[in-house]
Amino acid sequence: MVIKQIDGGLLMATQMIIRVDPNLKDKVSRLAQSEGKNLSELVRELLEKYTKERDIGAYIDDLWASISKKLSKNNISESDIEKAIKQVRSSNAK
Repeated sequence: MVIKQIDGGLLMATQMIIRVDPNLKDKVSRLAQSEGKNLSELVRELLEKYTKERDIGAYIDDLWASISKKLSKNNISESDIEKAIKQVRSSNAK
């Protein structure tokens, strides 16, 4: 949850304190800097990506959203899908 913006940055509602090897911290800090980010931004992105990849519900929601977007883009309606399903089922029943 974001509380407010301060100097163009976001003040987050909570902090997480972790312990890492100093060499790892240096490597990650350099990578973040090379991407124009600070260490906190990079770690937040990594945590978000990690949880998203492992959250099957969110994955399925994203999948349905992607399918819906492609169907809409191609003007495919619900009735078109129902017709296609009936055609496949009838050809499989033979």
